[in-house]
Amino acid sequence: MSAPVKKLIPQLNLAGLIVFGLSYMAPAVVIATFGVIATISQGATPMAYVFATLAMLLTAVSYGKLARKFPASGSVYTYARRTIGSKLGFLAGWIILLDYLFLPMVAWLIIGLFFSAQFPFLPPWAWGLIVIAFCTAMNILGMKVADRFNRFLLIFVMAGILCLIGFGIAFAGGSGVSPAVAIWPESTTFSLVAAGAAVAAYSFLGFDAVSTLSEEVKNPRTTVPRGIVAVVISGGIIFVASAFVMQWAYPSLEFANADTAGFEILNVIGGPVFAGLVNSTVLIGGLASCVAVQASGSRLLFVMGRDGVFPKKAFGHLSEKFRTPTFNLLFIATIGLAGQFLSMGDATSLINFGAFLAFTIANICVFVLWWKNRSSMPLRTHFFGYLLIPALGVAVDLYLLFHLSTLAIIIGSIWLTAGVIYLAFLTRGFSRPAPGLDIETVESDDTLTTTVVVSEPAPAEAATPTVRDAQGR
Repeated sequence: MSAPVKKLIPQLNLAGLIVFGLSYMAPAVVIATFGVIATISQGATPMAYVFATLAMLLTAVSYGKLARKFPASGSVYTYARRTIGSKLGFLAGWIILLDYLFLPMVAWLIIGLFFSAQFPFLPPWAWGLIVIAFCTAMNILGMKVADRFNRFLLIFVMAGILCLIGFGIAFAGGSGVSPAVAIWPESTTFSLVAAGAAVAAYSFLGFDAVSTLSEEVKNPRTTVPRGIVAVVISGGIIFVASAFVMQWAYPSLEFANADTAGFEILNVIGGPVFAGLVNSTVLIGGLASCVAVQASGSRLLFVMGRDGVFPKKAFGHLSEKFRTPTFNLLFIATIGLAGQFLSMGDATSLINFGAFLAFTIANICVFVLWWKNRSSMPLRTHFFGYLLIPALGVAVDLYLLFHLSTLAIIIGSIWLTAGVIYLAFLTRGFSRPAPGLDIETVESDDTLTTTVVVSEPAPAEAATPTVRDAQGR
């Protein structure tokens, strides 16, 4: 049975994708997490970020291959559905929802706390409400508006990071401390650096969100893969450089509070005024991140709603005026409102399980893609990209997954079990395919032409599948 498909409008180029991805990751997060990673790695924070960058780059390469093959929004949900099958595709989407639904909630919770600390005339929850309303309005207006907003804010964030690096080098260079102390101090070991990398890897959560914008990108088969890898490399350079300067400027592990050690170091480097100015970049970066995380979550819900996994009239709806998934944006905002009354620990424990399990599935999808096409993809020329890199990616992602807290694993397992039960309901005891659309995409210049066929049995009189352009006209 043929059916028209609602499509998002291609508006972004490679630069826009990189800005989106960096905004999602919030480069200034290295300041907030520095103390914890330094304590775990025993003073080897830069090397922990080097390890984390290399680890995430493995999965980024796998995402890039899948994005080139399937240039449609939906991220790992789309990839698993198209390579392994509709049922596992549903579960992959369900798993990553744990990340995309609750990460905005955590981002809003954090920025509410930071704004309240900087401007205490309002409580954290009030700042949270203001930021939620602002981000939702930005995203309803469309990706072009959100992209311009993120570019504007990212300029301030990068200015703050450059000030940190510049002042930090000047301070450390005049202290007489060797920079080698910041690279591999005598107090650390490989296992300690690896443990620090497991925490540092959380800073990269969100690079995969670039793939949720495939239908809003010009020339997605080439732009999205490049964007995914570029975001990880760019983020890694920022994290490593910032961590190196901070570790060099303050090689000691004596912090008043490891959670706020980054701000202690800012005071040491440049005094309270400097620390306050750089701290403002954390707030600005957090605001850009909030816009980005809500946008990506709404796109994943839109694709799953369009596929019929969730009610189409609500989750598959696009605003006629702005061509944005307004219901999904408001839905995520509502979850964010509830999150303003949770503790930080409860909120963050909901996220990481979904991210690392979804990364594992994405790497497996690359291997399955090769296996299904092995007759035209000889092992001798595809071993590195389709077997070795995905295998290493799976190993790293599972390592990170099993090093999460017990609470995170328990909550994630409960969420996964609920998804299996819901899938059983949708498929009548797994006897039918999960609902969805079979989407064949052809790229021509900057436009995606999409043929859509509903995956349920078609009546005999069904018409030829409808072909519609990228704007759904």
